[in-house]
Amino acid sequence: MKNKLLFYLLLVLGCLWLAAPAITLKLPRDKKLVLKPKELNLNILGRKVEINNQYKLGLDLQGGSHLVFLVDTKKIPKNDIESAVEGARNIIEKRVNFFGVSEPSIYLLNDRGTYKISVDIPGNKNPKEAIKQIGKIAKLDFREYFTREVKQGTVSAQMPYFLPTKLGGQFLQRAALVFDQQGGKPQVSLSFNKEGRRLFAEITKRNVQKPLAIFLDGQLLTAPIVQQEIRDGQAVITGSFTVEEAKILVNSLNAGALPAPIRLLEQKTVEATLGQANIQKSIFAGLLGLVFVVVFMIVVYKKEGLIATISLLAYAILSLAIYKTLGIVLTISGIAGFLLSIGMAVDANILIYERIKEEKKLLHDEQRAVRSGFFRALGAIKSANLNTLLVCFVLFNPLNFAFLPSFGMVRGFALTLALGVLLGLFTGVFITKNILWKIYKI
Repeated sequence: MKNKLLFYLLLVLGCLWLAAPAITLKLPRDKKLVLKPKELNLNILGRKVEINNQYKLGLDLQGGSHLVFLVDTKKIPKNDIESAVEGARNIIEKRVNFFGVSEPSIYLLNDRGTYKISVDIPGNKNPKEAIKQIGKIAKLDFREYFTREVKQGTVSAQMPYFLPTKLGGQFLQRAALVFDQQGGKPQVSLSFNKEGRRLFAEITKRNVQKPLAIFLDGQLLTAPIVQQEIRDGQAVITGSFTVEEAKILVNSLNAGALPAPIRLLEQKTVEATLGQANIQKSIFAGLLGLVFVVVFMIVVYKKEGLIATISLLAYAILSLAIYKTLGIVLTISGIAGFLLSIGMAVDANILIYERIKEEKKLLHDEQRAVRSGFFRALGAIKSANLNTLLVCFVLFNPLNFAFLPSFGMVRGFALTLALGVLLGLFTGVFITKNILWKIYKI
Protein backbone atom coordinates (compact mmCIF):
# COMPACT_ATOMS: atom_id res chain seq x y z
CA MET A 1 0.00 0.00 0.00
CA LYS A 2 2.82 2.40 0.87
CA ASN A 3 4.53 1.68 -2.44
CA LYS A 4 1.34 2.40 -4.40
CA LEU A 5 0.72 5.68 -2.59
CA LEU A 6 4.35 6.68 -3.13
CA PHE A 7 4.04 5.88 -6.84
CA TYR A 8 0.88 8.00 -7.16
CA LEU A 9 2.56 10.85 -5.26
CA LEU A 10 5.61 10.79 -7.54
CA LEU A 11 3.36 10.58 -10.61
CA VAL A 12 1.37 13.64 -9.55
CA LEU A 13 4.51 15.61 -8.67
CA GLY A 14 6.07 14.74 -12.03
CA CYS A 15 2.91 15.85 -13.86
CA LEU A 16 2.82 19.03 -11.78
CA TRP A 17 6.34 19.81 -13.00
CA LEU A 18 5.27 19.14 -16.62
CA ALA A 19 2.11 21.25 -16.31
CA ALA A 20 3.91 24.20 -14.70
CA PRO A 21 5.22 27.09 -16.82
CA ALA A 22 8.93 27.79 -17.27
CA ILE A 23 10.50 28.66 -13.91
CA THR A 24 13.81 30.54 -13.50
CA LEU A 25 15.00 31.88 -10.15
CA LYS A 26 17.33 34.87 -9.92
CA LEU A 27 20.26 34.32 -7.58
CA PRO A 28 22.82 36.76 -6.20
CA ARG A 29 25.66 37.95 -8.46
CA ASP A 30 23.43 37.84 -11.54
CA LYS A 31 23.19 34.06 -11.47
CA LYS A 32 20.10 32.12 -12.49
CA LEU A 33 18.72 28.76 -11.44
CA VAL A 34 16.53 27.12 -14.09
CA LEU A 35 13.96 24.91 -12.37
CA LYS A 36 11.89 24.42 -15.51
CA PRO A 37 13.29 25.24 -19.00
CA LYS A 38 11.20 26.70 -21.81
CA GLU A 39 11.67 23.55 -23.90
CA LEU A 40 11.97 20.01 -22.58
CA ASN A 41 14.26 17.48 -24.28
CA LEU A 42 13.74 14.05 -22.76
CA ASN A 43 15.48 10.77 -23.55
CA ILE A 44 12.90 7.98 -23.41
CA LEU A 45 14.06 4.45 -24.25
CA GLY A 46 16.99 5.82 -26.24
CA ARG A 47 14.87 8.23 -28.30
CA LYS A 48 14.83 11.99 -27.95
CA VAL A 49 11.42 13.44 -27.20
CA GLU A 50 10.86 17.19 -27.41
CA ILE A 51 8.03 18.72 -25.37
CA ASN A 52 7.05 22.32 -25.94
CA ASN A 53 6.50 24.03 -22.61
CA GLN A 54 3.51 25.97 -23.92
CA TYR A 55 -0.14 25.02 -24.12
CA LYS A 56 -1.48 25.00 -27.68
CA LEU A 57 -4.47 27.28 -28.20
CA GLY A 58 -7.08 27.11 -30.95
CA LEU A 59 -8.01 29.69 -33.55
CA ASP A 60 -10.62 31.25 -31.28
CA LEU A 61 -8.05 31.88 -28.55
CA GLN A 62 -4.85 32.75 -30.44
CA GLY A 63 -5.80 33.58 -34.02
CA GLY A 64 -4.25 32.11 -37.18
CA SER A 65 -4.70 31.94 -40.95
CA HIS A 66 -8.04 31.99 -42.79
CA LEU A 67 -8.06 30.71 -46.37
CA VAL A 68 -10.84 30.08 -48.89
CA PHE A 69 -10.24 27.91 -51.97
CA LEU A 70 -12.44 27.56 -55.04
CA VAL A 71 -12.71 23.97 -56.29
CA ASP A 72 -12.63 23.78 -60.11
CA THR A 73 -15.14 21.10 -61.13
CA LYS A 74 -15.51 22.02 -64.83
CA LYS A 75 -13.61 18.99 -66.14
CA ILE A 76 -15.09 16.53 -63.66
CA PRO A 77 -18.15 14.40 -64.65
CA LYS A 78 -21.32 15.42 -62.81
CA ASN A 79 -21.63 12.07 -61.08
CA ASP A 80 -18.10 12.40 -59.67
CA ILE A 81 -18.22 16.03 -58.51
CA GLU A 82 -19.34 15.40 -54.93
CA SER A 83 -16.79 12.64 -54.31
CA ALA A 84 -13.99 14.73 -55.90
CA VAL A 85 -14.83 17.79 -53.80
CA GLU A 86 -15.07 15.73 -50.61
CA GLY A 87 -11.76 14.06 -51.50
CA ALA A 88 -10.11 17.46 -51.96
CA ARG A 89 -11.39 18.54 -48.54
CA ASN A 90 -10.08 15.36 -46.89
CA ILE A 91 -6.62 15.70 -48.46
CA ILE A 92 -6.40 19.35 -47.38
CA GLU A 93 -7.32 18.27 -43.84
CA LYS A 94 -4.58 15.61 -43.88
CA ARG A 95 -2.00 18.14 -45.00
CA VAL A 96 -2.99 20.66 -42.36
CA ASN A 97 -3.39 18.14 -39.52
CA PHE A 98 0.04 16.67 -40.12
CA PHE A 99 1.82 19.78 -38.89
CA GLY A 100 0.70 19.22 -35.30
CA VAL A 101 -2.50 18.60 -33.40
CA SER A 102 -3.69 21.98 -34.62
CA GLU A 103 -7.42 21.24 -34.71
CA PRO A 104 -8.10 23.17 -37.93
CA SER A 105 -11.59 24.17 -38.99
CA ILE A 106 -12.18 22.97 -42.55
CA TYR A 107 -15.61 23.50 -44.07
CA LEU A 108 -17.02 22.59 -47.45
CA LEU A 109 -19.26 25.33 -48.89
CA ASN A 110 -21.72 24.76 -51.75
CA ASP A 111 -23.19 27.90 -53.31
CA ARG A 112 -25.54 26.82 -56.12
CA GLY A 113 -23.11 24.28 -57.51
CA THR A 114 -19.99 26.37 -56.82
CA TYR A 115 -17.83 24.55 -54.31
CA LYS A 116 -15.49 26.30 -51.91
CA ILE A 117 -13.31 25.02 -49.07
CA SER A 118 -12.80 27.26 -46.03
CA VAL A 119 -9.66 26.54 -43.98
CA ASP A 120 -8.83 28.06 -40.57
CA ILE A 121 -5.39 27.13 -39.18
CA PRO A 122 -4.79 28.15 -35.55
CA GLY A 123 -1.39 29.57 -34.69
CA ASN A 124 -0.30 29.96 -38.31
CA LYS A 125 -0.34 33.70 -38.98
CA ASN A 126 1.55 33.39 -42.26
CA PRO A 127 -1.05 32.76 -45.01
CA LYS A 128 1.67 32.29 -47.68
CA GLU A 129 3.19 29.42 -45.72
CA ALA A 130 -0.25 27.83 -45.27
CA ILE A 131 -1.04 28.16 -49.00
CA LYS A 132 2.26 26.49 -49.89
CA GLN A 133 1.56 23.75 -47.39
CA ILE A 134 -1.93 23.01 -48.71
CA GLY A 135 -1.25 23.34 -52.43
CA LYS A 136 1.94 21.31 -52.50
CA ILE A 137 1.78 18.15 -54.65
CA ALA A 138 4.52 15.62 -54.08
CA LYS A 139 5.57 14.11 -57.41
CA LEU A 140 7.59 10.94 -56.92
CA ASP A 141 9.35 9.13 -59.74
CA PHE A 142 12.08 6.55 -60.22
CA ARG A 143 14.86 7.03 -62.79
CA GLU A 144 17.42 4.66 -64.25
CA TYR A 145 21.13 5.44 -64.35
CA PHE A 146 22.90 5.77 -67.71
CA THR A 147 26.13 7.27 -68.99
CA ARG A 148 27.00 8.87 -72.30
CA GLU A 149 30.30 9.87 -73.79
CA VAL A 150 30.98 13.58 -73.97
CA LYS A 151 33.93 14.96 -75.94
CA GLN A 152 35.67 18.23 -75.21
CA GLY A 153 38.34 18.71 -77.82
CA THR A 154 40.57 15.64 -77.71
CA VAL A 155 39.35 14.60 -74.24
CA SER A 156 36.32 12.33 -73.81
CA ALA A 157 34.53 11.52 -70.58
CA GLN A 158 31.53 9.50 -69.40
CA MET A 159 28.69 11.80 -68.31
CA PRO A 160 26.09 10.22 -65.99
CA TYR A 161 22.38 11.00 -66.34
CA PHE A 162 19.05 9.62 -65.14
CA LEU A 163 16.25 8.57 -67.45
CA PRO A 164 12.65 8.62 -66.09
CA THR A 165 10.71 5.34 -65.96
CA LYS A 166 6.99 4.65 -65.95
CA LEU A 167 7.03 4.09 -62.18
CA GLY A 168 5.76 7.14 -60.33
CA GLY A 169 3.77 8.27 -57.34
CA GLN A 170 0.45 7.28 -58.90
CA PHE A 171 1.36 3.64 -58.22
CA LEU A 172 2.18 4.30 -54.58
CA GLN A 173 -0.06 2.46 -52.14
CA ARG A 174 1.37 3.71 -48.87
CA ALA A 175 4.35 5.56 -47.43
CA ALA A 176 5.41 5.16 -43.81
CA LEU A 177 8.07 6.44 -41.42
CA VAL A 178 10.51 3.71 -40.33
CA PHE A 179 13.87 3.67 -38.59
CA ASP A 180 17.11 1.98 -39.57
CA GLN A 181 17.60 -0.99 -37.23
CA GLN A 182 21.34 -0.43 -36.98
CA GLY A 183 21.74 3.33 -36.67
CA GLY A 184 18.18 4.32 -35.81
CA LYS A 185 18.10 6.89 -38.63
CA PRO A 186 14.66 7.84 -40.01
CA GLN A 187 13.72 6.39 -43.40
CA VAL A 188 10.63 6.34 -45.60
CA SER A 189 9.26 2.97 -46.69
CA LEU A 190 7.18 2.70 -49.87
CA SER A 191 4.60 0.08 -50.82
CA PHE A 192 3.31 -0.10 -54.38
CA ASN A 193 0.03 -1.42 -55.75
CA LYS A 194 -0.23 -4.40 -58.11
CA GLU A 195 0.82 -2.51 -61.25
CA GLY A 196 3.53 -0.69 -59.30
CA ARG A 197 4.96 -3.98 -58.04
CA ARG A 198 5.18 -5.26 -61.62
CA LEU A 199 6.94 -2.13 -62.85
CA PHE A 200 9.27 -2.05 -59.85
CA ALA A 201 10.23 -5.70 -60.38
CA GLU A 202 11.05 -5.03 -64.03
CA ILE A 203 13.12 -1.94 -63.20
CA THR A 204 15.12 -3.60 -60.42
CA LYS A 205 15.71 -6.71 -62.54
CA ARG A 206 17.49 -4.77 -65.29
CA ASN A 207 19.37 -2.53 -62.88
CA VAL A 208 21.04 -5.05 -60.55
CA GLN A 209 24.31 -3.60 -59.21
CA LYS A 210 23.36 -0.23 -60.66
CA PRO A 211 22.04 2.91 -58.92
CA LEU A 212 18.30 3.54 -59.07
CA ALA A 213 17.49 7.19 -58.47
CA ILE A 214 14.45 8.41 -56.53
CA PHE A 215 13.30 11.95 -57.36
CA LEU A 216 10.75 14.05 -55.49
CA ASP A 217 9.45 17.17 -57.21
CA GLY A 218 12.40 16.98 -59.63
CA GLN A 219 14.97 16.88 -56.83
CA LEU A 220 17.23 13.86 -56.33
CA LEU A 221 16.57 12.28 -52.93
CA THR A 222 18.75 9.21 -53.08
CA ALA A 223 20.24 6.75 -55.56
CA PRO A 224 20.72 3.38 -53.81
CA ILE A 225 22.45 0.46 -55.53
CA VAL A 226 20.01 -2.30 -56.48
CA GLN A 227 21.30 -5.52 -54.96
CA GLN A 228 18.74 -7.87 -56.50
CA GLU A 229 15.36 -7.99 -58.23
CA ILE A 230 12.61 -6.81 -55.86
CA ARG A 231 9.28 -8.48 -56.53
CA ASP A 232 7.24 -7.54 -53.45
CA GLY A 233 6.97 -3.84 -54.34
CA GLN A 234 8.71 -2.64 -51.17
CA ALA A 235 11.26 0.19 -51.33
CA VAL A 236 13.01 2.40 -48.77
CA ILE A 237 14.07 6.01 -49.23
CA THR A 238 17.22 6.75 -47.25
CA GLY A 239 19.02 10.01 -46.76
CA SER A 240 20.13 12.55 -44.18
CA PHE A 241 16.56 13.16 -42.97
CA THR A 242 15.54 14.48 -39.61
CA VAL A 243 12.46 12.83 -38.12
CA GLU A 244 10.39 15.92 -38.92
CA GLU A 245 11.59 16.01 -42.55
CA ALA A 246 10.80 12.31 -42.95
CA LYS A 247 7.30 12.88 -41.53
CA ILE A 248 6.69 15.74 -43.95
CA LEU A 249 7.82 13.54 -46.85
CA VAL A 250 5.52 10.69 -45.74
CA ASN A 251 2.59 13.06 -45.42
CA SER A 252 3.22 14.60 -48.85
CA LEU A 253 3.48 11.20 -50.52
CA ASN A 254 0.38 9.80 -48.83
CA ALA A 255 -1.69 12.89 -49.57
CA GLY A 256 -0.81 12.74 -53.26
CA ALA A 257 -2.46 14.98 -55.81
CA LEU A 258 -5.78 16.68 -55.24
CA PRO A 259 -8.66 15.01 -57.12
CA ALA A 260 -9.89 18.44 -58.24
CA PRO A 261 -7.88 21.64 -58.93
CA ILE A 262 -8.20 24.42 -56.35
CA ARG A 263 -7.68 28.16 -56.66
CA LEU A 264 -7.15 30.60 -53.82
CA LEU A 265 -9.99 33.11 -53.44
CA GLU A 266 -9.33 34.71 -50.06
CA GLN A 267 -6.52 34.88 -47.54
CA LYS A 268 -6.14 36.78 -44.31
CA THR A 269 -4.70 36.66 -40.84
CA VAL A 270 -7.30 36.07 -38.13
CA GLU A 271 -6.92 37.64 -34.71
CA ALA A 272 -8.14 35.79 -31.64
CA THR A 273 -11.93 35.98 -31.45
CA LEU A 274 -11.99 35.49 -27.70
CA GLY A 275 -8.58 36.67 -26.64
CA GLN A 276 -6.57 36.70 -23.44
CA ALA A 277 -9.37 38.18 -21.35
CA ASN A 278 -11.65 35.25 -22.10
CA ILE A 279 -8.86 32.76 -21.34
CA GLN A 280 -8.49 34.37 -17.92
CA LYS A 281 -12.23 34.25 -17.40
CA SER A 282 -12.28 30.57 -18.35
CA ILE A 283 -9.47 29.82 -15.88
CA PHE A 284 -11.29 31.78 -13.19
CA ALA A 285 -14.51 29.88 -13.93
CA GLY A 286 -12.62 26.58 -13.68
CA LEU A 287 -11.04 27.52 -10.35
CA LEU A 288 -14.37 28.79 -9.01
CA GLY A 289 -16.11 25.57 -10.03
CA LEU A 290 -13.30 23.56 -8.44
CA VAL A 291 -13.70 25.50 -5.17
CA PHE A 292 -17.47 24.92 -5.13
CA VAL A 293 -17.00 21.19 -5.69
CA VAL A 294 -14.34 20.99 -2.96
CA VAL A 295 -16.51 22.88 -0.46
CA PHE A 296 -19.52 20.69 -1.24
CA MET A 297 -17.56 17.45 -0.84
CA ILE A 298 -15.95 18.49 2.46
CA VAL A 299 -19.22 19.79 3.95
CA VAL A 300 -21.25 16.74 2.96
CA TYR A 301 -18.71 13.91 3.34
CA LYS A 302 -16.25 15.36 5.89
CA LYS A 303 -13.10 13.17 5.96
CA GLU A 304 -14.06 11.29 2.79
CA GLY A 305 -14.70 14.62 1.11
CA LEU A 306 -11.13 15.66 1.83
CA ILE A 307 -9.94 12.44 0.16
CA ALA A 308 -12.09 13.29 -2.87
CA THR A 309 -10.50 16.75 -2.95
CA ILE A 310 -7.02 15.20 -3.07
CA SER A 311 -8.01 12.93 -5.96
CA LEU A 312 -9.66 15.88 -7.74
CA LEU A 313 -6.50 17.98 -7.49
CA ALA A 314 -4.52 15.03 -8.80
CA TYR A 315 -7.00 14.79 -11.67
CA ALA A 316 -6.55 18.46 -12.62
CA ILE A 317 -2.73 18.19 -12.54
CA LEU A 318 -2.69 14.99 -14.63
CA SER A 319 -5.07 16.53 -17.17
CA LEU A 320 -2.98 19.67 -17.70
CA ALA A 321 0.20 17.60 -18.01
CA ILE A 322 -1.37 15.41 -20.70
CA TYR A 323 -2.68 18.43 -22.62
CA LYS A 324 0.80 19.92 -22.73
CA THR A 325 2.71 16.68 -23.38
CA LEU A 326 0.47 15.47 -26.22
CA GLY A 327 0.12 18.95 -27.69
CA ILE A 328 -3.68 18.89 -27.51
CA VAL A 329 -5.13 22.15 -28.77
CA LEU A 330 -7.34 23.99 -26.32
CA THR A 331 -10.28 25.82 -27.86
CA ILE A 332 -13.07 27.41 -25.87
CA SER A 333 -15.15 24.28 -26.48
CA GLY A 334 -12.26 22.11 -25.29
CA ILE A 335 -11.99 24.17 -22.13
CA ALA A 336 -15.74 23.67 -21.67
CA GLY A 337 -15.20 19.91 -21.90
CA PHE A 338 -12.44 20.15 -19.29
CA LEU A 339 -14.59 22.23 -16.93
CA LEU A 340 -17.49 19.80 -17.34
CA SER A 341 -15.19 16.88 -16.59
CA ILE A 342 -14.13 18.53 -13.29
CA GLY A 343 -17.67 18.17 -12.01
CA MET A 344 -17.89 14.64 -13.39
CA ALA A 345 -14.56 13.66 -11.83
CA VAL A 346 -16.14 13.50 -8.35
CA ASP A 347 -19.09 11.39 -9.54
CA ALA A 348 -17.17 8.21 -8.76
CA ASN A 349 -16.39 9.46 -5.25
CA ILE A 350 -20.01 10.39 -4.60
CA LEU A 351 -21.24 6.98 -5.73
CA ILE A 352 -18.64 5.25 -3.54
CA TYR A 353 -19.36 7.35 -0.46
CA GLU A 354 -23.14 7.02 -0.74
CA ARG A 355 -22.79 3.27 -1.07
CA ILE A 356 -20.46 3.20 1.96
CA LYS A 357 -23.13 5.07 3.97
CA GLU A 358 -25.69 2.40 3.12
CA GLU A 359 -23.29 -0.40 3.98
CA LYS A 360 -22.45 1.17 7.35
CA LYS A 361 -26.16 1.09 8.29
CA LEU A 362 -26.38 -2.58 7.35
CA LEU A 363 -23.06 -4.00 8.53
CA HIS A 364 -22.21 -1.83 11.58
CA ASP A 365 -18.53 -2.51 10.83
CA GLU A 366 -16.55 0.38 9.39
CA GLN A 367 -13.85 -1.63 7.63
CA ARG A 368 -16.27 -4.11 6.06
CA ALA A 369 -18.64 -1.29 5.09
CA VAL A 370 -15.89 0.67 3.32
CA ARG A 371 -14.67 -2.39 1.41
CA SER A 372 -18.17 -3.57 0.49
CA GLY A 373 -19.42 -0.11 -0.43
CA PHE A 374 -16.40 0.57 -2.63
CA PHE A 375 -16.70 -2.60 -4.70
CA ARG A 376 -20.51 -2.46 -4.94
CA ALA A 377 -20.28 1.07 -6.38
CA LEU A 378 -17.88 0.06 -9.15
CA GLY A 379 -20.61 -1.42 -11.37
CA ALA A 380 -22.57 1.85 -11.48
CA ILE A 381 -19.36 3.85 -12.01
CA LYS A 382 -18.31 1.71 -14.99
CA SER A 383 -21.74 1.90 -16.64
CA ALA A 384 -22.08 5.68 -16.24
CA ASN A 385 -18.62 6.44 -17.59
CA LEU A 386 -18.92 3.94 -20.44
CA ASN A 387 -22.03 5.74 -21.69
CA THR A 388 -20.22 9.09 -21.57
CA LEU A 389 -17.26 7.63 -23.50
CA LEU A 390 -19.62 6.29 -26.17
CA VAL A 391 -21.07 9.79 -26.60
CA CYS A 392 -17.53 11.19 -26.85
CA PHE A 393 -16.71 8.59 -29.53
CA VAL A 394 -19.73 9.66 -31.58
CA LEU A 395 -18.88 13.37 -31.22
CA PHE A 396 -15.19 12.87 -32.03
CA ASN A 397 -16.09 10.70 -35.06
CA PRO A 398 -12.61 9.15 -35.54
CA LEU A 399 -13.74 7.18 -38.61
CA ASN A 400 -15.05 10.36 -40.32
CA PHE A 401 -18.57 9.05 -40.98
CA ALA A 402 -20.46 11.54 -43.15
CA PHE A 403 -23.64 11.33 -41.02
CA LEU A 404 -21.77 12.31 -37.83
CA PRO A 405 -20.22 15.68 -36.87
CA SER A 406 -16.63 16.29 -37.95
CA PHE A 407 -16.07 19.90 -36.86
CA GLY A 408 -12.88 20.78 -34.99
CA MET A 409 -14.66 22.51 -32.10
CA VAL A 410 -16.97 19.52 -31.51
CA ARG A 411 -14.01 17.16 -31.63
CA GLY A 412 -12.07 19.34 -29.19
CA PHE A 413 -14.95 19.15 -26.71
CA ALA A 414 -15.24 15.36 -27.15
CA LEU A 415 -11.50 14.80 -26.77
CA THR A 416 -11.07 16.78 -23.55
CA LEU A 417 -14.25 15.28 -22.09
CA ALA A 418 -13.14 11.72 -22.91
CA LEU A 419 -9.70 12.30 -21.39
CA GLY A 420 -11.40 13.81 -18.35
CA VAL A 421 -13.63 10.74 -17.92
CA LEU A 422 -10.67 8.33 -18.15
CA LEU A 423 -8.52 10.36 -15.77
CA GLY A 424 -11.49 10.83 -13.46
CA LEU A 425 -11.86 7.04 -13.27
CA PHE A 426 -8.17 6.69 -12.47
CA THR A 427 -8.09 9.32 -9.73
CA GLY A 428 -11.61 8.71 -8.42
CA VAL A 429 -11.19 4.94 -8.15
CA PHE A 430 -7.53 3.94 -7.81
CA ILE A 431 -6.16 6.90 -5.85
CA THR A 432 -9.28 7.16 -3.69
CA LYS A 433 -9.21 3.41 -3.01
CA ASN A 434 -5.60 3.41 -1.82
CA ILE A 435 -6.13 6.41 0.47
CA LEU A 436 -9.30 4.85 1.94
CA TRP A 437 -7.51 1.55 2.49
CA LYS A 438 -4.68 3.41 4.26
CA ILE A 439 -6.99 5.42 6.52
CA TYR A 440 -9.29 2.53 7.49
CA LYS A 441 -6.38 0.04 7.63
CA ILE A 442 -8.03 -2.40 5.26
